[in-house]
Amino acid sequence: MKYFIRSVKYFFYFTILFVVIMAALVFLGVVKADVSLMFRDGYKSLWQIALLFAFVSAFYPRFGFIKRSVMLKGEYSDLRGGIIEYMELRGYRLESEDGENMTFRLRSKFSALFKMFEDRITMTRELGGFEVEGLTKEVVRIVGGLEYKFRVLDEE
Repeated sequence: MKYFIRSVKYFFYFTILFVVIMAALVFLGVVKADVSLMFRDGYKSLWQIALLFAFVSAFYPRFGFIKRSVMLKGEYSDLRGGIIEYMELRGYRLESEDGENMTFRLRSKFSALFKMFEDRITMTRELGGFEVEGLTKEVVRIVGGLEYKFRVLDEE
């Protein structure tokens, strides 16, 4: 169900972005305000564009969200403070904590809006570290940053 909801969100996101771009082009006088003049096939093109957006939206969540493991040595009680500190520096706040699992959300509602409120980062405790789940770009940054942070702390 989560995948379907994300797909619908992306469809509307792409559609709104398209409308904003086309409105800007009309406002700047680059194109005429008549749909039949904007596109080669006129109104038929709008359905084709909508189908393209639906196709891309159906597959985008598959690549836009991932799970990655971050290897961190130590007990949860030793790691917890450093993880929360790192996430707060990245603009996240601790939303919930269930045992040794943590969930973070962006503090800025403006940033969360641009991510369509799909800003949740879930850290699930596993052997040797955590499994981090969320937006691909954010997860890659967080995993790399946490591994670096705790590797530097281990070397000191």
